[in-house]
Amino acid sequence: MSAQVAFDPRCRRCPRLSGFLDHVKAKYPAYHCAPVAAFGDPAARLLIVGLAPGMHGANATGRPFTGDFAGILLYRTLHRYGFATKPEVTGRDDGQVLTGCRITNAVKCLPPENKPIGAEINACNDYLGAELAALPTGALILSLGGIAHKATIRALGLRQADYPFVHAAQYALPTGQHLLASYHCSRYNTQTGRLTEMMFDAVIARARALLDAPPPSCVIS
Repeated sequence: MSAQVAFDPRCRRCPRLSGFLDHVKAKYPAYHCAPVAAFGDPAARLLIVGLAPGMHGANATGRPFTGDFAGILLYRTLHRYGFATKPEVTGRDDGQVLTGCRITNAVKCLPPENKPIGAEINACNDYLGAELAALPTGALILSLGGIAHKATIRALGLRQADYPFVHAAQYALPTGQHLLASYHCSRYNTQTGRLTEMMFDAVIARARALLDAPPPSCVIS
């Protein structure tokens, strides 16, 4: 398992990402252009792991999935199942509250062309490890996309081959938690039909059902 390191809002451990953020900040002075912290309920039993901040989304607003296309479907579906108080988000001051849910990214900084390299994913993995370690027994992790899924498995110290990324796959983890996988709710995936709203709705519905299910009863012989 990755070492557990608290999120650093001033982290500059990846030279390529730090330089790119400086470049974007010069072009868009009002943008956040820094590592993006997790958002949501600190006592959440559902942790959603995305890939990385989008240029004009989380990188601009400083909040995961806020301001970009992917957030439209994500927050609308979370609201439908009682995880979010609003179906739409407009910015960090829009009053959105997540209940029982928290959203983070495998990579905290905006990567060029939305494509982090392996070294950057690994450099950020200890931050993800700390977030996963804070989850209670019985919690559910939802990974959005293959990179986020693999980063989650790495942060948990598990073998990738035992937990392959497949849309809608569900795994019981040795930590006493569960892992659910989904295609990322990106513009590309939704517009090409790789991920339909019905498919994503089914994933969040399953997450709701898993978290609402009563714990197994103890049998005393």
